[in-house]
Amino acid sequence: QVQLVESGGGLVQAGGSLRLSCAASGRTFSNYVMGWFRQAPGKEREFVAAITRSGGRTYYADSVKGRFTISRDNAKNTLYLQMNSLKPEDTAIYYCAADRYDSGYYQVRDYDYWGQGTQVTVSS
Repeated sequence: QVQLVESGGGLVQAGGSLRLSCAASGRTFSNYVMGWFRQAPGKEREFVAAITRSGGRTYYADSVKGRFTISRDNAKNTLYLQMNSLKPEDTAIYYCAADRYDSGYYQVRDYDYWGQGTQVTVSS
């Protein structure tokens, strides 16, 4: 299995930027499709972005398209989420997730392993 640890969350003003990282260990990172999800208080966990094993294709939720960029460095076993033009509605706990079997990109059930999450708070 793979272990995932997120970092980079924090408090930022609206319009600001943050870069989240997800460090992976335990198995070959490049074997996994990777994704970012988020969960706001009282809401279900929702898809944010995903990236294929090689990094050649990326997928985004409509709500973050054009503002967020997902990327990965397979040599460093690290996944990233660059978040620009942040809005108060982006406030949530952000989770990275790994999919060993390329089950899909958009659903929580598509992913096999999860990190513990990192809090992102955007003030207005």
